[in-house]
Amino acid sequence: MVFFGDPGVVKIGHEHANPGEIATGVIIGRTSEFFDFFVYAIASVIVFPRLVFPFTDHLTGTLYSFAIFALAFIARPFGSAIFMTIGRTWGKSAKLVIALVLLGTATVAIAFLPGYEEIGAAAVWLLALARVAQGLAWGGAWDGLASLLALNTPPRHRGWYAMIPQLGAPLGLIVASALFAFFADSLSADDFFSWGWRYPFFVAFAINVVALFARLRIVATSEYDFLFESRELQPARICSTLRHEGRNILLGAFAPLASFALFHMVTVFPLSWIFLFTRESPVRFLVIEMIGAVFGVIAIVASGLIADRIGRKSLLMASAMAIATYSGFAPQLLDAGPIGETIYMVVGFVLLGLSFGQSSGAIAANFARYFRYTASALTSDLAWLFGAGFAPFAALLLASHFGLISAGAYLLSGAVWTLLALWLSGRRPAER
Repeated sequence: MVFFGDPGVVKIGHEHANPGEIATGVIIGRTSEFFDFFVYAIASVIVFPRLVFPFTDHLTGTLYSFAIFALAFIARPFGSAIFMTIGRTWGKSAKLVIALVLLGTATVAIAFLPGYEEIGAAAVWLLALARVAQGLAWGGAWDGLASLLALNTPPRHRGWYAMIPQLGAPLGLIVASALFAFFADSLSADDFFSWGWRYPFFVAFAINVVALFARLRIVATSEYDFLFESRELQPARICSTLRHEGRNILLGAFAPLASFALFHMVTVFPLSWIFLFTRESPVRFLVIEMIGAVFGVIAIVASGLIADRIGRKSLLMASAMAIATYSGFAPQLLDAGPIGETIYMVVGFVLLGLSFGQSSGAIAANFARYFRYTASALTSDLAWLFGAGFAPFAALLLASHFGLISAGAYLLSGAVWTLLALWLSGRRPAER
């Protein structure tokens, strides 16, 4: 049985586990995943349109690149299904090793990608294949530790522990942006597009190795085994999970749409807009993104403190309403020069931190214990697919044809879906 005495120590039977150790593994793992994510995202704006799609104009090439970007999110639920089978057959350690090796291999393979000028259309197919492999690996890398932190803590600390995994996003962005800014600023354009852009992908492989050992150190512990065997972290059959938890999975997938839509509106989309439609250096804007991400880290930490005072759903609803307000004027700031861009990024990251910090598993408490592990994984997969997979493509397509105000409308739609999902999640069926 899991119980609590000292809020800093989780007691499992006669074993003791420090949540700080689990939190460290979660942060390292999430940072490595988001670093991979942002390395690809930045390259999809700055590099791939020129390297892989030189046969078309830069806007169309970027849209093609964003279409391939979405493949990982489509593949992710399939990765969850495949690797859950691997986990049931060969164990959770084997599942995690295979998933992270696949993720690292797919990421570093992109570093060796030849351009369209060398191998023609095969470059497009190889990039797409690597992206699909990344998505499958992300699905397999789900280990349940984030849900464990959020759900196996005293009620007064749940918001604090829920925000810990989310720190990986701004931390990963800071490192990825810093690397690209360094190489783009230090090298000539020819050297950067020839070999400089490839180095962040090599670094991603190294970070994945570190993350693998950090997570295996936790996954292989007797405490984790106890929770796994007691079905707190036992993967259930997907069909059975969907049959029993389909409603909550769907609500859980739509609940974070405001934060996930904003996630791309302050990371990938503004970089593409600045790169395509202004004369400004992408290096300068990457620095602005790093500054914004620092505010995002602070806001995520604050979200844990606020959520423990007013409740996670209350904070998410308030954040969604603030994002809806932000969507009405903020995108136009991208056309207002450096000051406008900085305001756009800082305010956006603060709102993102407050909402994204509590978006993970907002509906997870509604899941029956037996289905919690699988339902949480599927909810995360679908939330990223619905809220993030096509966000850069859709926002850039709309903004390039109808102006930046249309990108704000896209963000507003995410806020509306979040408010609706959170409202419906409170109207639980009688048997629940």
